[in-house]
Amino acid sequence: MTHHHPGRTVRPGRTAAGPGRAARPSVGALAAAALLLSTVGCAATGSAAGAGDAASGGRGGTLVIGATGKLPNPDTVIGGAGFEGKRLVSFQIYEGLTRYDLSGTDAPPEITGALAESWTVAADARTWTFALRKGVKFQDGTPFDADAVVFNLDRYLAKGSEFYTDALGAAAKEYAGGIVQYRKTDADHVELVTKDPNGHFPEDLAHVLIASPAAVRATGSAGFARHPVGTGPFAFASQTEGQQIELVANKDYWRGAPRLDKLVIKPLPDVAARTAALRSGGVNWIEYPNPDDIDSLKAEGARIATNSYDHLWYWILDGSKAPWNDPRVRQAANYAVDRKAIAEKLLHGTADPAYQAAPRATFAYDPAGDLYSYDPAKAKQLLAEAGRADGFTTSVTVPTAGSGNLLPVPITEAIQRDLAAVGIKVEIRTTDWSTLIGAEAKGEVALGSDAVAQSTTLFQSEALLPLFIGSKSPFWTGHYSNPKVDQLLGSAAASPDRTARRTDYRSALSQVTQDAPWLFVVNDRNPRALSPKVQGLVQPQSWFLDLTTVWVST
Repeated sequence: MTHHHPGRTVRPGRTAAGPGRAARPSVGALAAAALLLSTVGCAATGSAAGAGDAASGGRGGTLVIGATGKLPNPDTVIGGAGFEGKRLVSFQIYEGLTRYDLSGTDAPPEITGALAESWTVAADARTWTFALRKGVKFQDGTPFDADAVVFNLDRYLAKGSEFYTDALGAAAKEYAGGIVQYRKTDADHVELVTKDPNGHFPEDLAHVLIASPAAVRATGSAGFARHPVGTGPFAFASQTEGQQIELVANKDYWRGAPRLDKLVIKPLPDVAARTAALRSGGVNWIEYPNPDDIDSLKAEGARIATNSYDHLWYWILDGSKAPWNDPRVRQAANYAVDRKAIAEKLLHGTADPAYQAAPRATFAYDPAGDLYSYDPAKAKQLLAEAGRADGFTTSVTVPTAGSGNLLPVPITEAIQRDLAAVGIKVEIRTTDWSTLIGAEAKGEVALGSDAVAQSTTLFQSEALLPLFIGSKSPFWTGHYSNPKVDQLLGSAAASPDRTARRTDYRSALSQVTQDAPWLFVVNDRNPRALSPKVQGLVQPQSWFLDLTTVWVST
């Protein structure tokens, strides 16, 4: 039998984002400029749109987004296309009990209420009671209530449930795996009990998405991905496998109907194809334009939105075998990389150098913790101390594209040149993003390399942090293990006090920086290119977006 102990109320917060850059005139592509500017005239370029832009009025239109990766599975938590798929599809169709407040631009987003209005945690720090939002309906017109929450948790956690699948259970485990009991206390309240104290539990629940029980029962779990129904701002309309997903505005959305009429997501993993689609009018928004194209896109009238967020592009080094099992070798590699040149020259200022493990736009970042300056002489000294004065040969597996991966092959080629200058010869092996992360999830390295190059988030979802730097991660993490880091992560996770968690996380990431299990490279600034017809974007310091403020002018 479960018990509810009176506790303190945990209140939601607010979010944010940051500045961009001024446009610089250049000559070029008159035909493309005409397409971008047609019927609109000159448009603002450079920085992220702010709240004032979003509040200035306007409504309607179809937003067509060219994504960097494949389309996600639209069945709630299954996804499979990284945070990009969640940002553009899953979080548009569905909501959890909580959500990220993405309305600001000058600080990382905090958690606020979504399908729950408020919550309390009991004195045991494990028992949580959520007061559900009244009057919310699923996109099929059926009511959201406590029964719907229990139904979805059964679908994710109860192997005996008719609608449970192994795929759902595996996907939900990252965020809901710590829930050991759950029950409806009345029509508008649910009680969830975690195995251990979990201070970031409200944030975890933003990723535990709630589907319409009626819709799941109508199709069964096997067919639900073809007819998904949630409570989010956009409702599923159609999908052309591998080509696009089409969503329409949920006119009855509880926060108010989105300004757009329609939202279309197209997978365009080739960066040149994305830019060409924007210039031709095939899309009116692209994720991650080629940095080389930004000046010409601006000159043609495109708007470039940027902001810092919780992002790290890095290599995971296999610390289980020589030479990467020697911390001096790992540190030497970090000193050998000219991150500033990569960020400013190769990526044209769309990223910042990463001199430590904690990304800049996170509450765990400490400027005093920046460690790895560009110092080839020090790199050679450390290699000599490690008995590797003559260098060595190694290999890295790199995705050709994918969520948050920037220009993975050119970045890796720049690193290859820097490492070669101190005697480390790198063989580059390429694969697709799905293959790379699929292998990691099994504890393996695609193509059997000594390292993996990729992007990640660390604090956008605190629940994931132990999977990246914890000793017991089921993922391939380069076999990194440090009991001190484990202890700090455990202490942070147990605390509902965000300030206390920040202190522990800073200490943990400082230790990771010193241990150097990774090659820290850059923190992305999340650039996206928009047709001047696209209005109202607020670009937060987040992987995620609130698209309810956006519209497309005619």
